[in-house]
Amino acid sequence: MEQSVGAGPPHSETPMILYGSSLSPYVRKTLAYAAEKGLELELVSIGLGNVDPAFREASPFGKMPGFRDGDFAISDSTAIITYLEAKHPQPPLLPAEPKSRARAIWYEEFADTILVACMGKLFFNRVVAPRFLGQEGDLALADKAEKEEFPPLLDYIEKVMPASGHLVDDRLTLADLAVASPFVNFAHVGVTVDAAAHPKTAAFVEAILARPSFAPIVAQEKAFFAR
Repeated sequence: MEQSVGAGPPHSETPMILYGSSLSPYVRKTLAYAAEKGLELELVSIGLGNVDPAFREASPFGKMPGFRDGDFAISDSTAIITYLEAKHPQPPLLPAEPKSRARAIWYEEFADTILVACMGKLFFNRVVAPRFLGQEGDLALADKAEKEEFPPLLDYIEKVMPASGHLVDDRLTLADLAVASPFVNFAHVGVTVDAAAHPKTAAFVEAILARPSFAPIVAQEKAFFAR
């Protein structure tokens, strides 16, 4: 399956290609980033264990997402976004001011490693293993992550979230896109943010995922799971 994502220029003979599935928070983050930039990416669906030569050339270890822009190929969402930010600096989604840039990178790292690590225990064991691999998931591990790991992460986001609802510089940056993305997967397994306990975090997640860069992707994923 191939589709164009974003609001960029008309389809060209050599479009930028993103390999992966939006069910990956890393792929979803990259798609949302490109949409916010007004860039058009052609999403080429890649499933678990895919050995497609074009994908493996971009991502030698089979990790999502892989990326190609003409003769340049690279993998890892952070590397892809770093490339796109340098090549298409406007509008800036990675701050130039040193402290702000460092904070944006930290929040992306927090999302990509700490938040996704917790989410992965829920999503893999409740969705990926039974639905895509035909295996029984470790539901006890998923339940433990939801009860013990997830609440402190929400506490942290609630503590650092500014009144503006944006993590850095009171405007949309990569930090917001990265932190919001895994919450789509949490929602797919029925885990949402309690607005009474974490009001700023709940409002943040709702607002960022309602943006035109995320909303169509989220709607498509919900429709997929509803089938």
